[in-house]
Amino acid sequence: MIIEGNPKELAAMEQFHNGNRQAGLALQEEFAAAFREEYKEKDHCPCRKACRYHGNCKECVAIHRAHQEHVPNCMRPLINKKLKLLSELTEHTLAREIEAPQEIERKEFQTVK
Repeated sequence: MIIEGNPKELAAMEQFHNGNRQAGLALQEEFAAAFREEYKEKDHCPCRKACRYHGNCKECVAIHRAHQEHVPNCMRPLINKKLKLLSELTEHTLAREIEAPQEIERKEFQTVK
């Protein structure tokens, strides 16, 4: 099962945008039910960062909501995709002004130097 860009959830959003709330909710529940079943025993968290809250979305999101400094790592690709579109307005010149921090990744994602 894919989570990001899931066809069932995309179809649900299309129904919501078309004013078909009930159909959207039904599709959304189908996605949620499939997610619950698929990830009952598996790791669903795409975060690469070494973090004690890995896979514990409820606590992770609560922590980020509480400190309000940045978003959970799993949300970064989604937000960066949206920001990249906005960055086109200035020919991506913002990229010259940004330096990404060094983060410690989980062992399976660390590169050997």
